[in-house]
Amino acid sequence: MKRKPLMGLTLGDATGIGSELVAKSLQSGEIRQLATWVLVGDERVFQQGQAIAGVSVSYQKIDTIDQIDSEDQIYFIDLQNLSTDSYTLGQLSIDSGKATGETLTFVLKLAQQKKLDGFVYAPINKEALHSGGFHFQDELHFFASLLDCKEGFSEINVMGDLWFTRITSHVPLKEVSSLIKKDRVARIIRFAHDTLISVGFDNPRIAVAALNPHAGDGGLLGTEEIDEISPAIHEAWEQGINVVGPYPADTIFLRLQTKPFDCLVSMYHDQAQTGMKLLGFNKGVTVSGGLPIAIATPAHGTAFDIAGKGTSDPGATVQAMKLAVRLAGF
Repeated sequence: MKRKPLMGLTLGDATGIGSELVAKSLQSGEIRQLATWVLVGDERVFQQGQAIAGVSVSYQKIDTIDQIDSEDQIYFIDLQNLSTDSYTLGQLSIDSGKATGETLTFVLKLAQQKKLDGFVYAPINKEALHSGGFHFQDELHFFASLLDCKEGFSEINVMGDLWFTRITSHVPLKEVSSLIKKDRVARIIRFAHDTLISVGFDNPRIAVAALNPHAGDGGLLGTEEIDEISPAIHEAWEQGINVVGPYPADTIFLRLQTKPFDCLVSMYHDQAQTGMKLLGFNKGVTVSGGLPIAIATPAHGTAFDIAGKGTSDPGATVQAMKLAVRLAGF
């Protein structure tokens, strides 16, 4: 009989809705049967999350991953690194950011040691993480640094059967144009193709967005499409990748609704994120692609405005848990 995957599950930033989302997600029998889940974090934070959600999760506390003796149990490793008295829900906390970074480091090392098949982390706050001493551009670069990955990684978003990635991510908008270079565009197109192949797509269909209005209008509104983006698409096509574009960003989501594409490569963060979240805010998942470990998280943030109210929707967390198992090869 094929074993269940052993998957880590962290609570995210304690000041947001993460622990509530985890508690709600584990109410699903399908999710509980999908993997052997190992919760990692501070038990006090999870108890708070259960109380906010109005649910109870049965789990067995363990000190080390080696104490797991059943596939049909939820486990909890209590790091005892954050008291609920040290932060206020809905407010940025340096203590919570520090604990978040410590927890992610702990679970990543377990996965690196092949003691976990992958993990899911509830929403984190990048500012808090940075304030807590983890000085990285974002969590993807944090993971890559700990894994000593220098290149070949990128963030991917998933909404049902539609995948999204981008040439630039968490950088100021004024820097985007300088980063749109043929080699970089070609590399991300190849990355998108290889990632989709790895999860079972056959000849994935990739659309590429333009950077400028009207795809540059033949150079009148910018030349990145002529000088960098189109040559990269042509090169990828010659290599056998099923890719087309660049398409103007203001109509790209109309094309996605009428054309059978599997993946959109956008030029910058909000170009794809805005449309994706309108398609289904409670379904989007973010994947740390190109790393040797399966890592996923809901594509939304910590939602300080509703923290502690018990109204969060666990839909994206559930989807992240399902996708992480798939990415782990199960």
